Amino acid sequence: MKRVIKFLILGVIAVVFIGTIVFLYRKSQEAPAVFQVDSPVKMSIIKKTVATGKVIPRREVEVKAQVSGVVEKLYVAAGQTIKKGAIIARISLRPSMLNVSAAEAQVLSARINLRNQTTEFERHKKLLAQKLISESEFNTVATNYDLQKEAVAAAEDTLLLMKTGASKSSGNVSNMIPATIDGTVLDLPFKEGAFILESSTFQSGTTLATLADMNDMIFEGLVDESEVGKLSQGMELILNVGALEGKPFKATLEYISPKGVTDQGTIKFTIRAAVQLDKELFLRSNYSANADIVLDKRDDVLAINEGNLLIEGKATFVEVETAPQQFQKREIKTGLSDGINIEVVSGLKADEKIKHR
Repeated sequence: MKRVIKFLILGVIAVVFIGTIVFLYRKSQEAPAVFQVDSPVKMSIIKKTVATGKVIPRREVEVKAQVSGVVEKLYVAAGQTIKKGAIIARISLRPSMLNVSAAEAQVLSARINLRNQTTEFERHKKLLAQKLISESEFNTVATNYDLQKEAVAAAEDTLLLMKTGASKSSGNVSNMIPATIDGTVLDLPFKEGAFILESSTFQSGTTLATLADMNDMIFEGLVDESEVGKLSQGMELILNVGALEGKPFKATLEYISPKGVTDQGTIKFTIRAAVQLDKELFLRSNYSANADIVLDKRDDVLAINEGNLLIEGKATFVEVETAPQQFQKREIKTGLSDGINIEVVSGLKADEKIKHR
């Protein structure tokens, strides 16, 4: 039994030994590793940052009513271009009955006073004709008569304004809502029949329409604090609008916020840029967009892929091919990088090849 076990152990050892010899032999017969090589190329290196934001009109206003009531008629539709002063809507007034009653009482009182003043005026007129009173005394009564006529007209106008929104004497209409600027109707939040509130010192009032000048658009976005120090007014931006893919717009940086805001845990700064519009493309308000901002640029320089670099401390190296599949590490000086390709300032020639990593 012991002899059998001994032979089994020897057999296992022999199999392992033979397997090792076969493995090493086959490995020695494998082809040596072949490294790919890259060549430096002449190109333009552009370093840029990206700002995310949206395209909005520079001038956007909300039109509010000066009276409370119900929207009786809308004269415009969203997307329509209108001129300043064009009527947007007509409001059917719903005045307070308490105020209407007070105005009616004031009209009645003014008419009674006018009737009494008319009688007094006619009596003094006859007395003046008979030379029983002086002319100055008559003028005083005549003045009071004229003032009372104006009081009646004012009371009637007040009552008319409450009921209809229009003044008979001045021709002013408060229930017809005009456009305050030339532009495009972006939104009509309320439909016909909706109740609205007037603007006053206590409340902003209901917005009847939002108007904007769509011929003057700006890009508004956020830039990280690490990049904002490299920006300056007048820099050119390239806008890539998500809804108009492949059709970039040019813009000119005109504002950099002096105060940062917290966005997703980082500090960012607001920028604004004037957009150069394309007559063939219509930019809608609140289109999302990304702005490419060129921070630095090198034209026609020798460059390599940044992934081929070996960085040791503050030194930068590449492996230069000295013979087929033979490489030598060499220190080079680099310049501007765009994150993929990097400028080679010195240490490498255009006709040399380097190991691809």
